[in-house]
Amino acid sequence: MSWNYDTRTVSIWTLDGRIKNVRFACSRGALKQLVEHRQGESDLAFHDGKWLLIATIEIPEAPQFEPKGFIGVDRGITNLATTSDGTTTPGAVSDGIAAGRPARGPNSRPGRLAVRSSSSRSARREARHATHINHKISKTVVAVTQRTERGLALEQLQGIRERVTVPRDQRARQSSWPFHQLGAFIAYKAKRAGVPFIEVDPAYTSQRCPRCGHTGRANRRTRDHFHCRRCGLAGPADHVAGVNIATRGATAWVFVNMPDPAPV
Repeated sequence: MSWNYDTRTVSIWTLDGRIKNVRFACSRGALKQLVEHRQGESDLAFHDGKWLLIATIEIPEAPQFEPKGFIGVDRGITNLATTSDGTTTPGAVSDGIAAGRPARGPNSRPGRLAVRSSSSRSARREARHATHINHKISKTVVAVTQRTERGLALEQLQGIRERVTVPRDQRARQSSWPFHQLGAFIAYKAKRAGVPFIEVDPAYTSQRCPRCGHTGRANRRTRDHFHCRRCGLAGPADHVAGVNIATRGATAWVFVNMPDPAPV
């Protein structure tokens, strides 16, 4: 297979001979990456009624800068991501698809195969939507940290589903939304942009007061609201968690990058 970027066409050798001038479509940014960074072979795949060309690109990493502080990102259910700057991205997963249940109606029993097929298509559509949202969140967060010359701190994924409590009717949503994907997108975009990135222990980030340090379950009597019982600091719980994650990130960064002690 060969590419012609000027005409946006490819020539593909098949078992029945060569097919020439097959047009392909992509964004301007993707075309620029293809021209500058495409490496190795490309795959031709048929998916959901469409032919797709899957090309491998290798983008060099930007040199990492020394951070002037950190931005903390708290991941949750109601709010997918809340930063220590106070920026919040609300959740948008539909309950029916997240639960993996086809819609039930008066004619649902005779058409089980049709319902199952429709549910499968809806699940794939929801997965694409989730990926799109995660790309937007990660791109925005990394752009802000790069512009302000700060690093990125994210809570470690392990235990997040056990740590975050939600009502019974939202547990399917909690299990289905790709927490890991969002963290992976943030990590690789940060690395590509040269933004310092570090993961920190998520324990008690939403119960600890970032002003006086008092930690207790009573500081967070509701899911959304934080109120320190010692100094009175109050605010959105996700924002407080983001601030604590940022503080831990700055501390951990210094520790991780501390020079080795001189030999005795």
